[in-house]
Amino acid sequence: MPTYIVLLGPPGVGKGTQAKLIAETTGLPHVSSGDLFRENIKNETELGKLAQSFMNKGELVPDDVTISMIRGRLSRPDCKGGALLDGFPRTTVQADSLASLLAEFDGKVNYVPYITASETTLIERLSGRWTCKAQGHVFHEKYNPPQRTGVCDFDGSQLYQREDDRAETVTRRIQVYFAQTAPLIAHYREGGLLSEIDGAQPIEKVTADLLVVLRK
Repeated sequence: MPTYIVLLGPPGVGKGTQAKLIAETTGLPHVSSGDLFRENIKNETELGKLAQSFMNKGELVPDDVTISMIRGRLSRPDCKGGALLDGFPRTTVQADSLASLLAEFDGKVNYVPYITASETTLIERLSGRWTCKAQGHVFHEKYNPPQRTGVCDFDGSQLYQREDDRAETVTRRIQVYFAQTAPLIAHYREGGLLSEIDGAQPIEKVTADLLVVLRK
């Protein structure tokens, strides 16, 4: 039986970092919906062109297009034993579609780790990021400050704050995430699949807690 993990967590909680670590530890491929979109659009697949047509009009890509991309990815040989899903589902409707899809592979969602942290912690993490103009090196004013304020340690270029790293933008992104995913969290909690992990802890402790959940 394949093993499928759905990893949930708000922006700034370190979900991407943990996804890579868990994928390495379990041997399950990390299937990111964002990466799938970029791959299909870059390779100009039929699904990529279809997705791009909706994005160009400022519309959300329909669930059936996303599900088709995920079906294609899960059909590859490296996903024979399952996968770690990141970025999908985001709604209960998508969760139901995913359940139907996994049934095609004689599987189901086995674990739903939910990495969470307070809104204050998330805002501090995200709004403190500064990026260098030359090569995109990233610094953080609290956790990884540059040696000279406003200057990249590596190439001496000016540091700037991206629009989506500004406090007001970050706050909105986090609030939208919690509002949109609240029903999904409840859905998986009611199904007995959800395990909450404290994402405010050091990276190694978050990883250790995740592995405890996955070994149950």
